[in-house]
Amino acid sequence: MNLSQYDADWASGVIEKIIEKMKPVTLRTGNKIPYTTVNGVFDDRSGNGDIAWWTNGFWGGIMWQLFSVTGDYLYQNAAIELEEKLDRVLMNCNGLDHDNGFKWLPTAVAHYSLDQNPQSYNRAILAAENLAGRFNLAGNFIRAWNDWGDEDHRGWAIIDCMMNLPLLYWASDRTADPRFQQIAEAHAKQAQKYFIREDGSVNHIVEFNPFTGEMIKSHGGQGYGTGSSWTRGQSWGLYGFTLSYIHTGDSGFLNAASKIADYFISNIPENGLIPVDFRQPVNCSWEDSSAAAIAASGLIELSRHSKEQDSHKYLNAALLLLKALEQKRCNWKKEDDYILEKCTAAYHDKEHEFSIIYGDYYFIEAVFKLADKGIFIW
Repeated sequence: MNLSQYDADWASGVIEKIIEKMKPVTLRTGNKIPYTTVNGVFDDRSGNGDIAWWTNGFWGGIMWQLFSVTGDYLYQNAAIELEEKLDRVLMNCNGLDHDNGFKWLPTAVAHYSLDQNPQSYNRAILAAENLAGRFNLAGNFIRAWNDWGDEDHRGWAIIDCMMNLPLLYWASDRTADPRFQQIAEAHAKQAQKYFIREDGSVNHIVEFNPFTGEMIKSHGGQGYGTGSSWTRGQSWGLYGFTLSYIHTGDSGFLNAASKIADYFISNIPENGLIPVDFRQPVNCSWEDSSAAAIAASGLIELSRHSKEQDSHKYLNAALLLLKALEQKRCNWKKEDDYILEKCTAAYHDKEHEFSIIYGDYYFIEAVFKLADKGIFIW
């Protein structure tokens, strides 16, 4: 990482803040699986009605990142406890979906990477087998979501799934069975063809005919509307295609990641703070700090695999985003459980600009990367 001394010192200072804050937060959090905070206190998604929530792997990811940097077994123990709780999801067909990677990469796969734990291996392979089983052969895509009773999702694919593909790449690597990687690559190539627009922006949802594979239309999804530019979707795209390049060496995926990244960078506001949608109405000021954190971590990774000129561009953009967050959107008060402020899940939700656990995860991951610390879980 070619950081200036100033930027290296800045990253080291932020890491100290993270470590100083997260120990009391972890002690308070106990056996919760947090998603957001209420009056600064983490909620708990570990109950039977919430255990399959798609973000439930990220607190475990934070714990493993902190353990890898500090060696404090407080974090290891918390991560393992969470991983074991997710076993209930493995026995619930409605709880298993395209987000299996988000649940078991930061938990079981991270754990296995550190000590080759056989139970962690079993969990991760079960999750990978289920994810592979969602592949639609006619359309070459992994189906998004299950049946909710209100919409037909049989032909739906979403950009978020690009971040879950590393679970399949991992499974192929560990089992020497190419079918996992074949499915991941087929989905990535289909996403490259149908999700990325000419200007580098991406669709959130693309609907295919599940019987013929023909594209039907795109949906606005969690963004402002059809044809808009949901920023977290752009972040999933640029990071996800970078990961597919890392795992396959396919230069087409690197080009796809660069195209999305260039579009993202061209739309960063002067203050470095990212809106919910790059095409939201001019009178709307809603932000999504999580989109900035995810993009920053993806840009750092992309910078490591790009030519020198592009590498500097992507690293500088990541630093711009992270510094804007640290200076304007981080809460370092030890009595509050969250770090990032003003995260937004979806443009049309009733609530906006609150704390979300994956915002904290990707911020921590990105800052650790700047100092060549932490573990690579994707």
